[in-house]
Amino acid sequence: MLAEQAFFSFTEVLDPTRHADYNRWHQLDHRPENLLLDGVRYGERWVRTPECLAASRGNGAADSRLEGTHYVNMYWFRSPVAAAVAEWQDLAERSFQWGRRPEGGWTARPLMGFFSVVKGYVAPRVLVSADALPMRPNRGVLVTVEQLADPHGVAAADRFAWDDQVRLPGLLGVGGVAGAWTFSSVSTTIDPTWEPTAGSVTFDAVGTDRAGVRVTVVFCDEDPIAVWAAVADYDRSAGPPPGGSEVATTVFSSPLRAITPWEWGWFDQPS
Repeated sequence: MLAEQAFFSFTEVLDPTRHADYNRWHQLDHRPENLLLDGVRYGERWVRTPECLAASRGNGAADSRLEGTHYVNMYWFRSPVAAAVAEWQDLAERSFQWGRRPEGGWTARPLMGFFSVVKGYVAPRVLVSADALPMRPNRGVLVTVEQLADPHGVAAADRFAWDDQVRLPGLLGVGGVAGAWTFSSVSTTIDPTWEPTAGSVTFDAVGTDRAGVRVTVVFCDEDPIAVWAAVADYDRSAGPPPGGSEVATTVFSSPLRAITPWEWGWFDQPS
């Protein structure tokens, strides 16, 4: 498996004039320093452009905290995970002390968290392994976040079996879908028992709500908005999942585009 654990961060830029500043810092400073760490296997970030937001409206997502998400960032951690995460958290503190965390006053992160890596799926036409899929170039992703009513109950087990044996294998035949990965939460900021750690400048895993949040990331070979529409058609034809919203509530679901360095004008206002 590519990694045992991953980290997700959903970011909203609160000041609409600061998107270029945020992208300059994240893509040219923050991400390179993190990818240099021995414990970080890989990391990537995608943008939820205004067109992506418009496409995702009416998707049934139930958590208003994530409505303003502009970017989704993820890292994959090498084993031993505890050492990798400690190294990653130490970099966050050191970069703060270096004065290289400028975004604190004008960004929000409504969802952050560590996730167990569940399983990868890859379309046969793609040829590379599921482990190689995240490192393969993509045009964007489809990200869905669900909260589970009873993460280890019988209904959840039925839903996971349906995802693994029916929905995701079928999804690999949809045009533009290169593959997918699923993740189960270890600790996240939307867990009922999570609270921030005083004095921390990064995310700390606390609380007792393991597996309460599930994330699915679908990797796209074609325009993610077009793939989003095709996947919606597929899901309608496949029918509702077992248990419906009584088993899992969708709190975020959207297409996002790949980011090209220095091309950060998605949110620029017309002059």
